[in-house]
Amino acid sequence: MAVTALSGKVFLLITGASRGIGRQIAISFGSVLEKGSHALLLATNLNALEETAKNISSNVTVDTVSVDLSKATKDELHDIIMQSLSKKDKLPIDFDRMVVVHNVGTMGDLSQLTTDMTNINTWRNYYDLNVFIPAILNGVVMKLFTELANASKTVINITSLLGIQPLKSTAYYCTGKAAREMFFKVFALEYPEVNVLNYSPGPVETDMLLEVCNDHGDQETKASFNDMLKKKTVLTCEQTVNRLLNVLKDHKYTSGDHVDYYDEL
Repeated sequence: MAVTALSGKVFLLITGASRGIGRQIAISFGSVLEKGSHALLLATNLNALEETAKNISSNVTVDTVSVDLSKATKDELHDIIMQSLSKKDKLPIDFDRMVVVHNVGTMGDLSQLTTDMTNINTWRNYYDLNVFIPAILNGVVMKLFTELANASKTVINITSLLGIQPLKSTAYYCTGKAAREMFFKVFALEYPEVNVLNYSPGPVETDMLLEVCNDHGDQETKASFNDMLKKKTVLTCEQTVNRLLNVLKDHKYTSGDHVDYYDEL
């Protein structure tokens, strides 16, 4: 599949690439990248990252870095990227395109109602990983790749329907996705030369979905998701990432748009 955003020599950075949708993005994107491209995969679990890397085309150099993104600093993120490039004797200017996929994310405590969510440290920890670090990482990457041509940067934020539609006992996740998506909408307005996509992958059979099925505090919601699993109406990671590739290929959205798996474009 020819995808303009992934053509030429691409620097690809994916967070949360050790499992689920992030893992599949690394594998599927890696399969269409051209020789000379470089993928940097970030997550906590190094062994799982290395398993992901084994499934990426040998045309692509791959670097895996274990990092707790909830605690990463601007300087640490900068150094991780530059050290990854230096291992392969590359500089940002050596690439035709830059693609960053902000995939990392967690559900938060699904047992609490909004009136129970009164621990400020829980809020801070959730937003550190799910909102603040994606924003900081995005700024670091953009500044490192300022040398690239205007049309050569793509930023993909993995969002959710729950960023625009509320669900009981899911306030951490809903508000985090809403805040993160709005950040990237503002970013898209400020940098019209960057291709920005907020992609909502639909209900996908991942560890996160199983967490909802097992731990959600609202019994009606819990039953609904378990029913989807039972009837096999949830998507596979491969299905939703193939859809993402097609959205990028057709590029019928406006930069900054929220595009759901089920949207007709």
